[in-house]
Amino acid sequence: MAISPLAPAWLSFPDDANALRPIEWAAGVARAQDGELAVQGVTVSELAREFGTPLFVLDENDFRARARGFKQAFDAAFKDLCGGVDVYYAGKAFLSTEVARWVTAEGLRLDTCSGGEMAVARVAGVPAANLSLHGNNKSVTEIRTAIEAGVGRIVVDSLDELERVATLAREAGIRANVMLRLTPGVHASTHEFIATAHEDQKFGLSMIQLGQDLSPASAAVSYALAHEELNLLGLHAHIGSQIFEAEGFELAARKLLGFLAGIKAEHGVELPELDLGGGYGIAYTEVDTPSAPETLAAAMAKTVGETALELGIAVPRISIEPGRAIAGSSTFTLYEAGVRKSVQVETEDGTLVPRRYVSVDGGMSDNARPVLYDADYTAVIASRVTASEPIISRVVGKHCESGDIVVRDVYLPEDVAAGDLLAVPGTGAYCWALSSNYNYLGRPAVVAIRDGAARAIIRRETEADLLARDLGA
Repeated sequence: MAISPLAPAWLSFPDDANALRPIEWAAGVARAQDGELAVQGVTVSELAREFGTPLFVLDENDFRARARGFKQAFDAAFKDLCGGVDVYYAGKAFLSTEVARWVTAEGLRLDTCSGGEMAVARVAGVPAANLSLHGNNKSVTEIRTAIEAGVGRIVVDSLDELERVATLAREAGIRANVMLRLTPGVHASTHEFIATAHEDQKFGLSMIQLGQDLSPASAAVSYALAHEELNLLGLHAHIGSQIFEAEGFELAARKLLGFLAGIKAEHGVELPELDLGGGYGIAYTEVDTPSAPETLAAAMAKTVGETALELGIAVPRISIEPGRAIAGSSTFTLYEAGVRKSVQVETEDGTLVPRRYVSVDGGMSDNARPVLYDADYTAVIASRVTASEPIISRVVGKHCESGDIVVRDVYLPEDVAAGDLLAVPGTGAYCWALSSNYNYLGRPAVVAIRDGAARAIIRRETEADLLARDLGA
């Protein structure tokens, strides 16, 4: 065993570098009899030959099961409190027309945050009443489109936007359904850039009152209730992303229910809905310990029920917005290994220690999360198994950036060579969605596998696609 001093403290030396940790992978992923990675029996070499690499490989059965699991778990937990829960799939995690149809078929609604995402939903045939429109700076066109289409709710992020929605609804002669996004001040234990419920950030209406003035949240409630063109459904909060425990959601629920009780006391109105957001985490590496939907649902239902009883208010209809927790582990990215090199890294005591760099045919253009959030991933050799000694490795992309790192620290077999296929799990959320054409690379295809059959649901971009908008070409 050769444990490297360059490995982070959390990274274990593998007993078997070929083994898969099930919590990181879709349910249909396993090693075939010859050791090759397969999804529902479809091998990665077959996928690479037909669809090329890099490639997002999505286990559709697993995706649907996760979506269905959230709906069933939360409905069961909240059945006696409010009849069930509305689960909105957060389209920002990963969205296509097929995905929009899947979540609709599984009984979920769809949360969008742009005109483009609404357009995908429209083409997919999602009923407008099942859509939500988010965003901190929605354009006039986006708001008008949502109102005229009859979108189920517009989640309003500021007083300015609330006035804009009222004006556009009045012009259209339509009463717009709105929810108010509040910042409850709950600091989720997550990366600074994806924690969204503290005060010092761009999202939401503050609940803090300064002097004699109403808080922005209270002012928005008064405005919405005073304007007939607005139908104020309730409140919304989102405390962040990649959260493993229920405590943050419970605290946010208590604060928001208290605010609902204050609205009842001041205005004599019980708002019927409360959205507790999403952000439920997944396992990217061995240190991640996500909670099951049943565990989250039970804890949140207990808090909501007890708090509403204490406050003397009816339990509002609850909604949640899982995205990453449905899409993330359903997908892995398949790469082909290319250039290898070893470097000598000087440790604090002056010792030189080797690190292997393995370059792949993608990188930050298909997974920006490591460079954006210092996100950690893992990787395995996918096209074969090997008895070669694991060595500390860094999987890097092909872009002209030193920060173009796919997997910062992983033990890979020493004999990984050009032409081998590598698989990086947990890339179903915020990878294709954040993908770019940096260095004029085409974005990868997305292949969905259902009941042992693979099909492309998003094709690979070609050089012709890249040149299509260049008016000088």
